[in-house]
Amino acid sequence: MAPTGRHRRLAEHAFSPHDAVMGAAARHLARRRFLTVTAAAAALAFSTNIPARGAVAAPERTARITKDPFTLGVASGDPLPDSVLLWTRLAPEPFLQDGGMGTERVTVEWEVAVDEYFAAVLLRGTADAHAEYNHSVHVDVRGLTPGTVYYYRFRTGAWISPTGRTRTAPPADAETASLKLGAVACQAYQDGYYTVLRHLAQDDVDVVLHLGDYLYEYAVNSAGGERRYTDVVLPDVFNRETMTLADYRLRYSLYKSDEDLKAAHAAHPFVVAWDDHETENNYADDIPENAVPPEEFLLRRAAAYRAYWENQPLRAAQLPQGPDAQLYRRLHWGTLAQFDILDTRQYRSDQAYDDRPHPPGPESDDPARTMTGAAQEQWLLDGWQSSTALWNVMPQQVCFSQRKFDVTADAPLSMDAWDGYRASRDRVVAGARATGVENWLILTGDVHVGYALDVKEDFDDPESATVGTEVTCTSVASGRDGVEQPANWDLYMRANPHMKFYNGKRGYVRAELDREAARLDFRTVSAVSIPGAPVTTAASFVTEAGNPGLTPA
Repeated sequence: MAPTGRHRRLAEHAFSPHDAVMGAAARHLARRRFLTVTAAAAALAFSTNIPARGAVAAPERTARITKDPFTLGVASGDPLPDSVLLWTRLAPEPFLQDGGMGTERVTVEWEVAVDEYFAAVLLRGTADAHAEYNHSVHVDVRGLTPGTVYYYRFRTGAWISPTGRTRTAPPADAETASLKLGAVACQAYQDGYYTVLRHLAQDDVDVVLHLGDYLYEYAVNSAGGERRYTDVVLPDVFNRETMTLADYRLRYSLYKSDEDLKAAHAAHPFVVAWDDHETENNYADDIPENAVPPEEFLLRRAAAYRAYWENQPLRAAQLPQGPDAQLYRRLHWGTLAQFDILDTRQYRSDQAYDDRPHPPGPESDDPARTMTGAAQEQWLLDGWQSSTALWNVMPQQVCFSQRKFDVTADAPLSMDAWDGYRASRDRVVAGARATGVENWLILTGDVHVGYALDVKEDFDDPESATVGTEVTCTSVASGRDGVEQPANWDLYMRANPHMKFYNGKRGYVRAELDREAARLDFRTVSAVSIPGAPVTTAASFVTEAGNPGLTPA
């Protein structure tokens, strides 16, 4: 939730949908023009002399690194049938601004094998770790066999990274029998331990979807907030809000130093999507939370987006250009599942009613308002139109289904979620119906609780058709321990008859999709205030293929 007293630039009159599209395009061009002509300001967010894409590799450079440079682990992501993206970052001193690497460019070797002992290395190569990219390494390994588990590692000088395990997607036309995935979100470091991620690392899933708030911009004190059982004194560089590129880079170093997070990345390929806290709480497009000029906020956004790409297993297509980055993208798991990963933060209209809970009204229901922007909305509908997948999975950030906060006729709704963009949601629901999407599964983060929801054609009519299923994956740590049954549990369940489950503990969602049904398990831990808490299944639901709607398993 956003704090009160925000200063928002609100529209003074209603716009037509055409005006909204043209306005979005104008803002985009203004951003590009801003960074083009304001070189001095842009330099605040970016280093200079960034190597060009496709540049010829320099001769091999092996720095004299005297400490383990692989302190932040390894990761893989966005698996394709013949390719997977491998990531690491060199940081022998992760809590220093340069990671202890200085400005030297370093050659890093990578290897891929089918066994964890690397008895028979299938592929190997080298990549340069540039200071301009904070010595991160992104290797798009191609020529792999579909539907195969691989092991990978990196080496520079005498140092060898931990081993990572990944897998490729099945062939595009394969009648894949099943898919197991984990969904997580919201991992405020200062709110507790990443026990949830340790359990996820040990779970038998094919891929992990991270649905946003990978890090938080808020200050972390020297004790690490709620991490009372860790004998570590953090430097003062973390005890301030992230504003600059150096701040965001260091904050990723803090988060990625966590052993449980490193274990989850090493165990499974990740598909990542950002929400607000990777930049700033509840921002909307180029409009910040507080009274900051958009041109100033765009510098901060550019820094945040740059650091995000540097620290995630993302391909070159997601590399930011100034304050813009196309993070929405599409992946497939044979003909079993299509993943349409949304970005509901970068292109959205400003939150209505000063981003405070409010009943639906002319401002929030303006048909010109958009959650996704026109281009992404059309991309989503076009993807559904051409989809041959049994399950159309939509990983995204904020609650899609209606969520009334009380039982009155004019019950307030969240203006930051899709409830504040009802016309945009109606267009997406209508598009799902028009394109014949039968098995629509929405995976959501943000809210720090677990919900199981039937997606209704008309949320105000409980008897209307159910068109899909939404589950929210609670949080990894944000919100601290939480409670199994929040104080407003009975009120929410009565106010929202399409809500089938509501739980306030920390955890993740485990989903198993096959040709008959999708099973959804809410896996929760008893506490994140102490390390090593056990995990249990709080509830399980099934939604049958061709018969949308949730039933207890």
